[in-house]
Parts: sequence; structure tokens; C-alpha cells
Amino acid sequence: MSDFIPPMPDTRPENATMRQRLKLAHKDMFASLPKRLYSAWMAQTRFPLFHTFLVNDPDVTKTVLEERPDDFPKSDIIRDTLHLLLGNSVFVTNGETWKRQRRIIDPSFEGGRLRDVFPAMVEAGQNCRDRLKAQADGNPVEIEYETSHAAADVIFRTLFSRPIEDKKARAVFDAFRNYQRSAPLMTYTALLKMPDWVPRFRTSQSRTNAQTIRDLITEMTEIRAGEIEAGTAPNDLATKIMITADPQTGEKFDTEEMVDQVAIFFLAGHETSASALAWTLYCLAACPDYQERAAKEARQAWDETPDFANMRNLPFIRDVFREALRLYPPVPMMVREPVKHEHFRNRKVARGSLLFLSPWHMQRHEKMWDRPHVFDPDRWQQRETKEAARKAYLPFSSGPRVCTGAGFAMIEGVILLALILRDLKFDLVEGKTPKPVHHLTVRSEDGIYLAITKR
Repeated sequence: MSDFIPPMPDTRPENATMRQRLKLAHKDMFASLPKRLYSAWMAQTRFPLFHTFLVNDPDVTKTVLEERPDDFPKSDIIRDTLHLLLGNSVFVTNGETWKRQRRIIDPSFEGGRLRDVFPAMVEAGQNCRDRLKAQADGNPVEIEYETSHAAADVIFRTLFSRPIEDKKARAVFDAFRNYQRSAPLMTYTALLKMPDWVPRFRTSQSRTNAQTIRDLITEMTEIRAGEIEAGTAPNDLATKIMITADPQTGEKFDTEEMVDQVAIFFLAGHETSASALAWTLYCLAACPDYQERAAKEARQAWDETPDFANMRNLPFIRDVFREALRLYPPVPMMVREPVKHEHFRNRKVARGSLLFLSPWHMQRHEKMWDRPHVFDPDRWQQRETKEAARKAYLPFSSGPRVCTGAGFAMIEGVILLALILRDLKFDLVEGKTPKPVHHLTVRSEDGIYLAITKR
């Protein structure tokens, strides 16, 4: 049983002023929240024109996400912050627009389609392993960059049948890394719910990077549309989505809508996977016994190139990845706005209030989980953990808006870890403890450095 507590983010003082909280939230949402939220069910903050509520109560969360989702649409804070990159993608839309988008997208991520894209995941994992082997001399390696590279490779191979070495794919990857550094997590105008006519004052760098990404995706989408018309398009996710019609209206995505969707596939499928993989490798480097168990399981899982059926031979690695997702959910908070007045936990929640549902705090909640901050993959074989998970484990959200790529992400994470751990060993680097911060996803403030050697 492990006693390792991986790094946790900063929290604010209980007596922080409103100005201090807003300043911290603009830079890192974690740092603007008090430590007591790891044991609280609900907390309220009063702003002059509206209130915010951070919700950890499983019953309230179930109401919002599963039982009455139409009464709690996504907040415009998310759309306001990410509009330059995502346009009107499925990640930020609500109502009938969102439902139509999901009807077109969801069939491409059903179980059979995941089997079809599995070989592309394996190729990306083998390329990642080979890149890491070339650096396996015991010197520090910034592992977040490497997992970002691998996750981007998976996305472009499965979506557009292009490896990351492809010129356009590489350009999108580089532009996205620049966008992540330049784009704020949340703008003051969005957080304060200012009207659309108030200038957003986004940096020229974030505007340029977002436009670069969208221009490149537009070019790839238009090329694919021509290939579909000519009957020469590969049978990948982009083709499947572009030829799928809404069963209710018969409509398909036009080029602009498809660009919006590809942008969120890249954000959700690349950024979140990269974050989860990096934190998983860090936790394994800190727990050599777990790492050796995972490596042994991976070596025994297949003889040569893995196929989809070999996934059942990796139960411990799956638990390792699930545990890392519990401690470091890539999207740590979700924001909803009630369309009418509500009453939760003896509190009045006015229409238009901001509800922050927090997987980060729920999955570490001290009243629901045993040793909540400890990295312990074996907990997933315990009945108590399974009971807690039913109420408070939602790294991919839940209900109708559950991440359409959740199954994709779980298979990707497990197979990449298995391919890497078969041949490589990871160790901590002295003096290089990462600090989690809430950017677009949960990242380390100054990167995650690990020493790599060959097994």
C-alpha cells in the first residue's frame, strides 16, 4: 500500500480580499480557492451582481449533470474564454445546437470505431517510446512536452491519418502549445459576466495563435472534403464525422462547423490526455514498486505488436491510469448556470448564478474517499472505492454531456503507458517537484521533469 501524496496546488488564505481572489482566479483557479473545500459540500461567494457556488455534493451534482441538465446549461464563461479557438464547438454550445452536434459526432466514437483506430494509437505509442529511448540516458527530460507530442500524434493519426511528423500536423501542435501559454484560463470580463459589447482585451499573441490553428485545420478539412467527394478519403474519424448526417434533420457539418469540432477534439483529445499521461508517469516514478508491477504486466500482455484484444490483459495499468485521473482530473471544474431559481443544501441559488462543479475536490473529498490525497492504484479493487466512485468520480463529466471521447481516452492512456513502460524506467529528479496549476487543464507550473533509462 502506497503512502505517496503527489503534489497539490496552492490554496488561498481564508481572509483573502475579493480583489485578491479575482487576481488569483485569472492566473490559476486553484490558488483562488481555500483549503477547506476538500471537506465542504458547498461554498458560496458573493459578488456585487451575482453569486458563485462551488459544489461538491454528489446529489446536487447528479441533479445538475444527469437528472435536469437542460435546466443547467454551460456557462458563457467557457464560451467567452475559448471562443477564439473553439468557435461554436460542441464543448461550448447548449440546447438544440448542442444536441444536433452530439447526434452527428457520437457515432464516430462508438465501440466498433475505437477498435478501428486502435492501430493508429499503437503507432503513435511506438513512436513516443522510440523518441524517449533516444533520451534514456538518465538526464532530466521534460515529460509534459513528450506526452503532449504523443497525444497530438494520436489525434492526428486517428482523426486525419497524418502522423505528427506531417508538416501541417506539426504546425498545429506548435501553435497550440503557444496558445496554451498565451491564453488566460478566464477573462475578467467573463468572470464578472460583463455584456458582449465590453471589450475582452485578449492578447495579440493568443489571437494570432488561435487563428493559426483554425487556418491550418480549415485547410486540412477542405482537403478532406475534396477527398470524400472524389472517393479517396481514408476511413478515419474525420471522414466518419464529415459524412454523418443528423438522423433528425439530415444536416451535415459545413466546413466552419467541422473546424470548430476539430478544434475541440484537439483541445480535449490532446491537451487532456497529455496532462493525464504526464501526471501518471510522475506518480509511477515516485512509486517504484507500482512502476515495476505495471512494466511486468505490460511485458506479459502481448508478444509483438499489441491488438485490441490485448487491452483486457492490462487491468493494473488501467487502475494506475484511473487513479491518476482521480488525483489529476484534466478538466478539474465545470461551470453551469441555472435557468431558474433553485434551492440546494438550504441555500437559495438565483437564476444566472455560477455553479462550479469540481471533480478536483470531489475526487479528493475527505468525507468520501479513504486517504483521498494518496496515490494508490490498488484502491480500485476495494468495494469502498467503487462506492465512492459511483458518487464522486467524474473525470469525463457525467450525464448527457459526458465526454464523447471518454472511451477513446481510456484506451489511449492505457496502451501508451503499456508501450512506454515495457522498455523504459522513470525516476524522479532531485529538486524538480512539479506544482499543479489550473490552466486549460491541470498542468505543472514549470513542467514535469523525470529521468529516463532503458530497462
